Amino acid sequence: MATIDLRYGDGAFPLEYDPDQFRVLEAAPGGRPLSDIKINEKLSAPIGSPQIEEIVNSGESVLLVVPDATRSSGCGQVVNLIVRRLIANGVAPFDIRIIFATGIHRKVTESEKSAILTPFIAQRIKTLDHDARDLAQLVQIGQTSDGIEVSLNRALFEHDHIFLIGGINFHYFAGFTGGRKLICPGLASSRTIAATHKLAFDCDTMTRRSGVGTAKLAGNAVHDAFVEAAAFAKPSFTVNAVVNEAGHVTDLDCGDWQESHRVACEKFTEGHTVRIDGTREVVVVSCGGAPHDLDLIQAHKALEAASKACSEGGEIILIAECRDGLGRSGFLDWFDGETSRHLARRLCEKYQVTGQTAWSLLEKTERFRVKVATELDDETLTKMRMTASDIRETRRITGTKLGYIIPAGAKVLVTS
Repeated sequence: MATIDLRYGDGAFPLEYDPDQFRVLEAAPGGRPLSDIKINEKLSAPIGSPQIEEIVNSGESVLLVVPDATRSSGCGQVVNLIVRRLIANGVAPFDIRIIFATGIHRKVTESEKSAILTPFIAQRIKTLDHDARDLAQLVQIGQTSDGIEVSLNRALFEHDHIFLIGGINFHYFAGFTGGRKLICPGLASSRTIAATHKLAFDCDTMTRRSGVGTAKLAGNAVHDAFVEAAAFAKPSFTVNAVVNEAGHVTDLDCGDWQESHRVACEKFTEGHTVRIDGTREVVVVSCGGAPHDLDLIQAHKALEAASKACSEGGEIILIAECRDGLGRSGFLDWFDGETSRHLARRLCEKYQVTGQTAWSLLEKTERFRVKVATELDDETLTKMRMTASDIRETRRITGTKLGYIIPAGAKVLVTS
């Protein structure tokens, strides 16, 4: 028997398995964490744009846009270095502000702000909180080519420069995280978020729209809408970081907000694609621990990866703590219908962002037997057509079926 550690929340537990039956699917080993010197070198070699010191002049104001607690981006180290460079270039500390791109997620707590930014920065640089439903924070700025009304946080238009600082990872319908997503949906109104997200669903076929999916940018209607919305904010500089499981930056591309993001996505795909010869009957998948398993909506992304490796009717065991529960109030109500087809009809009649995630989850629980090692209660799991798993207690996979183990489901692209 072999043993592998599977992350669960902030911890991990060992799992015994037979390597003759189970293949481990994981990304190629990442590089070592980058030192401040190495990150500064990368910041001094931007893609498609001038250096920071050539963009921002003394006396100008800068808004740094960073992810919330649901994303691992290593931005604390990066923000610290950028703030120092801005100040050294003549920007006053009171002219630098940081805003958290929460979209329709909950507000970032004070302790999370310190964890994301480091206490040093959180105590010295003013931070702003985005509320997608607070009309006083929002300004209607235009429309996308598809006629979607774009309303964004007014702070984006009250500073001379906008810097986007985020991490690169896969996203199950936007293609990738980072870049344009920090503005839309990150700093957009709830209506703009709903309208752009709705592009991921095809109400004629009652399924996901063609061209939309993990690692897809070209021809992806959702990505295109995000880019058009973000363009209204005219970002001056973007940082796209890749982090390891400890949250440390191991690679970084920066510069022009579109070009540098595209390059970073291409590199990430190369290092995080795992090829399989065929599906198998059992898949054990960990989200990769916090923040990827902070709530079920985040954990669903690992289930998406597992679904590509599991045979129809097979078993998926999802390792997801979900300390914040489901992730959105009203999420469980979407499972009142009998099937994913019923849910899809409701979604098309009255679209909500949470409904699309619910549909995607239910579509998988109909195709596979899904067990979950989690803090969620049995009643909640049952309503979502899932059952509790005791794998944390047994810490062993038994049986004769062939399977896969995915230690970091949120960060791999499984393909045949």
